[in-house]
Amino acid sequence: MPAPRTELAARLATYDRLVEVGIGRRPEVAAALVAAGCDVTATDVFDAPVPDGVRFVRDDVVARRDALDGDPPGAPYDADAVYGLNLPAELQSPARDVARAADADFLFTTLGFEEPAVPVRRETAGTETLYVAERRR
Repeated sequence: MPAPRTELAARLATYDRLVEVGIGRRPEVAAALVAAGCDVTATDVFDAPVPDGVRFVRDDVVARRDALDGDPPGAPYDADAVYGLNLPAELQSPARDVARAADADFLFTTLGFEEPAVPVRRETAGTETLYVAERRR
């Protein structure tokens, strides 16, 4: 049986540079991405331990979104994709807006009991549903 979230990490590994919003105490996907050769930066509002090869930046995606004012979000969001795992509804719109400002894709999983708060298309990654936010038209 494959390790948990193996398929999810494989799907995200289609990007070269990624930012994980709200890594918390769940670094297994970030570690798998680094092992697959991806460049990964993890963010959280609290200091969080991250695996070797993962950069950590203490950052609040809500404050970052509120400060955009039409400008790119800057470091650490210089990436091809921004993703969040078990991302609560109140962080989905801010994270999507920051990803858009960085010209990056935004992908996420929810807490499992709620629907996405932003327009998405659904993909299956193993046993999980991965939500891919619609790009700005």
